[in-house]
Amino acid sequence: MTRSHPHRSFDRMIRAHTLTKRYGDRWRSPSAATPLTGHIQRLSQRIRTFDQRRPSVWNGILTTCWVLFAVLDVSSGGWRTVAADPHVLAPLVFTMSAAFSVPLLWRRTHPLAVLAFMAPFSLANVWTGALIQASLLQEIVVFNIAVRLPMRTLAWSGALVAAPLVIASGRFPEVWGRLLLPHVWMFAIAALAGILVRTRKEYTEALLDRADRLERERDQQARLAAAAERTRIAREMHDIIGHNLSVITSLADGGSYAAARSPERAAQALEAIGTTSRQALAELRRLLGVLRDQPEDADRTPQPTLDDIDALLAGVRRAGLPVRLDVRGTPPAQPPAPGRQLTAYRVVQESLTNTLKHAGTSPSLAADVTLTYRPGALEALVTDNGNPPRNERNSAGTGQGITGMRARASLYDGTLDAGPSAEGGWRVRLRLPLEDSPS
Repeated sequence: MTRSHPHRSFDRMIRAHTLTKRYGDRWRSPSAATPLTGHIQRLSQRIRTFDQRRPSVWNGILTTCWVLFAVLDVSSGGWRTVAADPHVLAPLVFTMSAAFSVPLLWRRTHPLAVLAFMAPFSLANVWTGALIQASLLQEIVVFNIAVRLPMRTLAWSGALVAAPLVIASGRFPEVWGRLLLPHVWMFAIAALAGILVRTRKEYTEALLDRADRLERERDQQARLAAAAERTRIAREMHDIIGHNLSVITSLADGGSYAAARSPERAAQALEAIGTTSRQALAELRRLLGVLRDQPEDADRTPQPTLDDIDALLAGVRRAGLPVRLDVRGTPPAQPPAPGRQLTAYRVVQESLTNTLKHAGTSPSLAADVTLTYRPGALEALVTDNGNPPRNERNSAGTGQGITGMRARASLYDGTLDAGPSAEGGWRVRLRLPLEDSPS
């Protein structure tokens, strides 16, 4: 049995609510309702829409209708059956009818105040035995209290409605005793209807709030992913451009020095500059290609790996820096993940770039690269014998190279140490686990 994804089910729920809110039930299948029920649903939806858009107009219409009903009720004289002196009570009855009807204009904004205003007239209605039907309008206010105010307020509204009824049951037991229970039922129905409307409204608001939060979370994740991608691209560009420009600068300086004495070596330097420049352009095109909308099956040059370190060192040697490579230990049968290999490659590349830029111009300048495979880990050590002026390693650049190397290492739970070595020169040591540590 297949199970729907919870997010998809939630999206369908939100879509159904949105369509119902906008078009009523017309978006549903025609077979879901008979013509009569469909007509009633459309009429109900139109009334709700009109009520939401023009609440004051709807309140005025409802209040006018109840005022007319109260006038007809009073004019019929049904209240005279209990009143002791109908002629004396007639003005009071008209006043009470208006007091029950007109405050309905504020039943949404101040429902509890409206009910409290009606309470004395309800008591007068009971005490005089007028029995006007307008007193039932209290249940409409109870409905609004249940919809808009806290539940504890509903208990106080029940007390305001019940107190006159209890008094009436003792004063006119032959009439109010029969009306007490119906009033209780009407209060309960109004309160339950208000609670149901309130619950549905809160549930709908919770759904919409959750949809908004999910959308914000998706936007935030997209922004974080974009920021991480920008950081990765910036780090790659720094490594590529910094390394190749350092090599080109060294080759250009050597070529200009040898131009007058050895044109053949100057030509070799120029050829090496061209080769290095083309390699740098190719790497930049590959890196910037991820910013374009390319098809998924487009050919992409793979990222450098540990096998490419020999080619890297060859380029550094062409720039005039002798480099020795020493590989110790036995590489694992399963090659490390591409990201870990790229991290080791970039650390070696950045370390040699710093040597070219900051280690001085001594003819005996040289560098050593040592790759040591240990059980579950790889250690890359890059040293040189340069003797730059004091603090030149730290002040000549922005420090982003070492910071970037440490950031790369930390992505894979690795560590990186950089600083002067005991023998003189500079040392960079990378310790990189070859597998993810169990969480």
